[in-house]
Amino acid sequence: MSLSNFDLNQNYYSFNENNSTPIVFIHGVGLDQQMWEPQIEAFKNYSTLTYDLLGHGKTPWTKENLDFEDFSNQLNQLLNHLKLEKIYLVGFSLGSLIALNFAAKNQDKIEKLILIGTTYKRSDQERALVLDRYNQAKLNKPISKMALKRWFSDEYLKNHPKTYDLFMNILQKNPDDHKNFLKAYKLFANHKDDLEIIKKIKTKTLVITGSLDPGSTPLMSKELCKDLVNADFIEIKNGKHLCSIECSDDVNINIEKFIKN
Repeated sequence: MSLSNFDLNQNYYSFNENNSTPIVFIHGVGLDQQMWEPQIEAFKNYSTLTYDLLGHGKTPWTKENLDFEDFSNQLNQLLNHLKLEKIYLVGFSLGSLIALNFAAKNQDKIEKLILIGTTYKRSDQERALVLDRYNQAKLNKPISKMALKRWFSDEYLKNHPKTYDLFMNILQKNPDDHKNFLKAYKLFANHKDDLEIIKKIKTKTLVITGSLDPGSTPLMSKELCKDLVNADFIEIKNGKHLCSIECSDDVNINIEKFIKN
C-alpha cells in the first residue's frame, strides 16, 4: 500500500507499506524527497518512508528560525502519525545531522542507522568555505550550478540531463522557499559537532561517503566512526556528495547488506 499525503502537521510524505520495518530517508538541505528515487525503486519490497523537511518541497514552515529540535520533532510526529514504532533511519548531509540528533534521543525507535555524506569535525578552512556559500546564497547569488559540480561528476551530469534538470529545478526557489532554504542552510553552515551527543548513540551505524566528496570527506567519516561506539565505514569508489544517485547500485547494495546482517 502506497500513501502520499500530508499528516495533521502538514508534513508532506510518501509511505510505501510492505509489512516490514520501514526504512526512513531524510534528504539534504535545499532538496526534497525526490532525491531518494533510486532508493525507493531499489527497496520497493521493503516499507519505505520519504518526506519533505520543514520549509522544503511541499512541507511549509513559517517561524523565524529552524533548529535540530524542530526537525527531530517533525520526524517524531510522522512516526506517531503512521504508528511506526521501529525504523531503519537513513540520513544524507543535513539529513545525517538530523538523524544523529534524533538517534541520540530516540534510540529505542531505531533498529539501525545509516549516514551518507556527513560533515564532521570540519577544519576552520572547511567551515569558512561552507559559510562563504551560505553568504552567497543570502545575497541571492546563483549557487545551483556550483552545488551540482560538488555533488556529481561532470561526466555523470553530461550523460544524465534529466537528473541535471531535476536538481536545477529543485534548487531554484521562489522567494518564500528561498527564505526557508536560508534558515536550514544557516543551521547547516554553523553546525558544531556535539561529542556528547555522538557518544550517547549505541545504535549499530553504517557511515557511507563518496571517495571524491569534497565537503563531507572520507576523513570526516572515519573520524565519526571512531567516535560512534558501534559504527562501520564504507567508502564509495569514485562517488561525490550525491553518491546515493550517481553510484546508487553500490550504495543500495551496502545499505541492504547492512540491514540484513
